[in-house]
Amino acid sequence: MLLKKYSPVLALLIGINLHAADISILKNGAVGDGLTLNTVAIQKTIDEVNRQGGGKVIFPAGSFLSGTIVLKDNVTLHFDKNAVLLGSSDVNEYRNIDPFTDGLGIDVGWALLVAVDAKNIGIEGEGIINGQGSKLKDQQVLTDTRPESQRWGRRPFLLRIVRCENVTVSGIALHYAAAWTSHYFHSRHVRIENVKIVSRGVPHNDGIDIDGCQDVRIKNCDIESGDDALCFKTTSSKMACSDVVVTGMRLKSSQGAIKMGTESMAPFENIRISDCYIYNTNNGGIKLLTVDGAHLRNVEISDITMVQVKTPILIRLGSRLSVFRKDSDVRQETGTLDHVIIRNVKAKAADTAQLMPPSGILVTGVPGHPITDLTLENIEIDLAGGGTAENARQAVPEAIDKYPEVKTFGPLVPAYGVWARHVDGLKLRQVNFRLGSNDLRPAFICEDVKRVSITDCHLPATPGAESVIRFEHVQDGLVKGLSVGAGAKAFLLVEGERSNTIRIADNRVGAVKKLMLAPGLNPAIVVSE
Repeated sequence: MLLKKYSPVLALLIGINLHAADISILKNGAVGDGLTLNTVAIQKTIDEVNRQGGGKVIFPAGSFLSGTIVLKDNVTLHFDKNAVLLGSSDVNEYRNIDPFTDGLGIDVGWALLVAVDAKNIGIEGEGIINGQGSKLKDQQVLTDTRPESQRWGRRPFLLRIVRCENVTVSGIALHYAAAWTSHYFHSRHVRIENVKIVSRGVPHNDGIDIDGCQDVRIKNCDIESGDDALCFKTTSSKMACSDVVVTGMRLKSSQGAIKMGTESMAPFENIRISDCYIYNTNNGGIKLLTVDGAHLRNVEISDITMVQVKTPILIRLGSRLSVFRKDSDVRQETGTLDHVIIRNVKAKAADTAQLMPPSGILVTGVPGHPITDLTLENIEIDLAGGGTAENARQAVPEAIDKYPEVKTFGPLVPAYGVWARHVDGLKLRQVNFRLGSNDLRPAFICEDVKRVSITDCHLPATPGAESVIRFEHVQDGLVKGLSVGAGAKAFLLVEGERSNTIRIADNRVGAVKKLMLAPGLNPAIVVSE
């Protein structure tokens, strides 16, 4: 009863320290030569500490080769300086205790270090867990002749935490996973702090995957990943990803830096991410994706710096509607994406991107399922420019049931700054762009958008552009307080027979014509205040 008065993390520490059965893996015959397989010795030590009521399993300096080991109640793995847990390069040394299917339809779940239905567990210290991913892959290829797209799922994650409570991972370095680096599934009271991840060299090297977990705090981690760096998933509809706070991250990725989805069955809600530095990232800085029925809501991302990032922001509500745990889930209806705020972002976009010429922000729902109440505020993005008049009229596929990636909407989008489609409630405030070269695409395009306000933005000169802003089928729009460089033929171009109730006020546009209407539109739909 007394422990109920303490936080989960404090309860974890107290629970372990009451027993303090700290045992070195050397006691059970582990050999740190990097060659001897120590799976049995390490597991025996974990089991012994668990039977004695909890404590620490000590990894001293040395390199300890192992296959799958299972962490149990009240046990913390403590790594001394220069201690290494080294994953075997033989895939047959790994077990899959909780199988599931990933977003690409591949069976996955094997792992080096795994905990299932455990409480009060931890991993700490100055050591390294190294999965030898490239070496394992090379060994696997010798006997597994399937195509790589099917073969990769058999390779083990580095760390899997499944349905656990009171989990602390602190100080440890996670290196070179053979698949995902760390996967936390349906777990509560998770604390991840000062973890260094370097995981690249084979496909699908995600950094941290938070999959339907609650009460999660992630702080001051440094991630270099070959796939998504910090990724939130819900591969099951049974438990939301909620009550998550992330701060102080440094992220580099060959895919996305901060991502929600694609696996997205249960809600993503009440999530706060702040104070992150994203650099040299190839497939999206911030990607919010719900395509399998999840409700993504009450998410705030703030104080983000990006350098050399391809496509800084992608926000997608779609209808792929996949199922990842077919024994316990069924196909869902299209979800929602509601009440998201992204503010205080400074980004230097890469000059080359998935879509060329590059664009800064892509936002799209699907017909009949708009994104609702999205706020983008105090955002500055430097872009290469280079868009043509033809690019400004590029049609973008709906891709309603497709895998949600930036390239899904290629070959390009017709706005260089913000392209938004199927949105109800869009606020763009102090969203500013700088261009390295002229771009004849609009800064803002809104298609099938209701309740949109664009206010207090600074936009560069774009000589020869048809318009600075284009509204297509926009209802209840406000454009106010913008400052625009010279050269475009019109400030605002309104098209689409459903366009109505648009106000423009206090904009500094110089000699640019304020308004152009498509033929057949009633001039009364736009009011200059």
